[in-house]
Amino acid sequence: MYTVIILLIFSYLFGSISFSLIISKLFYNLDLREHGSGNVGTTNTFRILGKKAGIIVLIIDLLKGAIPVWVAMLVDGTGHFPVIIFGVVAALGHVYSIFLKFKGGKAVATGGGAIFAANPLLFLVLIITFLLTLKLSKYVSLSSVFAAIVLIIGVCFTGDWFMFIFGIVLGLVVIIKHIPNMKRIKDGSEPKITFM
Repeated sequence: MYTVIILLIFSYLFGSISFSLIISKLFYNLDLREHGSGNVGTTNTFRILGKKAGIIVLIIDLLKGAIPVWVAMLVDGTGHFPVIIFGVVAALGHVYSIFLKFKGGKAVATGGGAIFAANPLLFLVLIITFLLTLKLSKYVSLSSVFAAIVLIIGVCFTGDWFMFIFGIVLGLVVIIKHIPNMKRIKDGSEPKITFM
């Protein structure tokens, strides 16, 4: 029991670390929260800091979700823990960071990292969905929502109740966090990407 509590605390705190904000302040001398959408996630990093910083933050944010799952797998060699929970908790830390007054990103990359570590095949389906939607629409936010919908549908076929429950939670968090983006798409003010 103590092990689970420690892993949950670690997952949340690790997920709460905003590496995009650290990178923006250390290497670019700016506060990412004061530029673009004001979000500390991967998309705003790409827009404000460029591809190099964006790719680095994307990888780190994926790892923020994956590492807690991998750590739980190592600790629990018998497979008794529902390891996906630790990745989802990390994603919630990313969205509601204790270090940023419970504000943060939108859980797409961190949540994706959790899914990658727990179910690589489902992650592949989500990546394909995201990239195809991005190619067709040029909207990162719409692509994230479509991937979240596919996640909610996909976990229904995993045969894993914990994956089902926490996959739905994660998918709903991503969708809810993107409601303002959907409104901006509707009124034509949501920026499109230019590199695809």
